[in-house]
Amino acid sequence: MGSAGRRPFPSVAGVRSPDARRWPACVLAALFLGYAVGKAAFAVQDRLGFPGGPPVSAAESSAYFLDAAVAQWFAAASGVLGAGLVLLTVVPTGRRVPRPLMLGVLGAVLLAIGYGAGIMVVDGFAGIGVGWRWYHGVLGLVLLGLTAETVRTYAVRTRRA
Repeated sequence: MGSAGRRPFPSVAGVRSPDARRWPACVLAALFLGYAVGKAAFAVQDRLGFPGGPPVSAAESSAYFLDAAVAQWFAAASGVLGAGLVLLTVVPTGRRVPRPLMLGVLGAVLLAIGYGAGIMVVDGFAGIGVGWRWYHGVLGLVLLGLTAETVRTYAVRTRRA
């Protein structure tokens, strides 16, 4: 397979490899799928929350605006959708999506993950009462970094020369 007609990827730390900056999106997609599996597991159990996360009280569950199973299935679907979206940033099929549209959607994903990760980080390290632990805070930082790098890499790779 030749490189004729393919745009070179930017050099990262002196490495010129087409896969040099695909890994953040691939890792993020795997984490999105893990999120989807965790949410699906709780949907089957008709519970709010996430495996390994802070417990959700019965009072909070009953006051929630959606049925727990429905909410968790929606969350599981959003995980699958997120995985597909970030994979579109690194596969040739993703080049067919208009750049402004993809950047807008990726920006929304960055804001959503930033909000969720921010709560995990602040609660994990400072304790605001949600119940996240320090290792959840570390995971939040990793998620935020992977998402930001996925968006940045897509923006760099698709800009016109």
